[in-house]
Amino acid sequence: MELWFTENQTSDLRLSFRVKQLLYHRKSAYQEILVVDTYEYGRLLALDGAIQLTEKDEFTYHEMITHVPLYAHPLPESVLIIGGGDGGAVREVVKHREVKSVEMVEIDEEVINVSKRYFPSVSSGLKDKRVSIKIEDGMAYVKGKKKRYDVIIVDSTDPVEIAKVLFEKPFYRNVFYALKDDGIFVAQTESPFCKLDVLKSAYNGIKAVFDRVWVYWGVMPTYPSGMWTYTIGSKRYDVSSPIRECDVSTRYYTPEVHRSAFVLPPFLKEWISTV
Repeated sequence: MELWFTENQTSDLRLSFRVKQLLYHRKSAYQEILVVDTYEYGRLLALDGAIQLTEKDEFTYHEMITHVPLYAHPLPESVLIIGGGDGGAVREVVKHREVKSVEMVEIDEEVINVSKRYFPSVSSGLKDKRVSIKIEDGMAYVKGKKKRYDVIIVDSTDPVEIAKVLFEKPFYRNVFYALKDDGIFVAQTESPFCKLDVLKSAYNGIKAVFDRVWVYWGVMPTYPSGMWTYTIGSKRYDVSSPIRECDVSTRYYTPEVHRSAFVLPPFLKEWISTV
């Protein structure tokens, strides 16, 4: 008898993994949390049935959502991460010696606990003395903050339930005010093949607040379609090229990958030009 985990990525598309072992399955106050050990991708974390990470490919996502904004800023000392309870984004951020403080705001403490237990290589950065963890709602936390952060990273789940507000204009406006005068903001904005409506909505919302906005992309094999986008807003800098020398250990990100991520395929470039 074989055991499989299947994510319904759309109403017409599924991705399945043959499972070695069920490691954790429980409903927290906010969502259903599942950890399984798979044959192809190692341990897998899913929230409400949606894949958040696997051991085999998580680094591609976490490196692209962090190193692109950090290397586009000349001195990213203060960083806010909203979401990202697994700790992968924190792990990459604390690689930067310039960073003096990292605040991670995660609404569901159980996600943090599960990652510490089952994904120690992902959550390792949470032990860094520069990191402070806030168990709070990200929308409420950022509201009222004024010119406090150099970089804000939104490592959220899909825009449903508790994460929906993190894809809306009022949130982007609060983020803008919470950034310093040369601050940079980035958010994951889904697949242009499976969730183009989400990308469109996020891009328009961010563009309504930030004058300088770009979409960039990277490979993420276990996310819908394997092509993943990030939308970045900057108050001052052109973020399409790194402005500091890459001095951290990475498996996916390089200065060349940074620049090439902003080279969009014609279908995506054509869509953005019409917005």
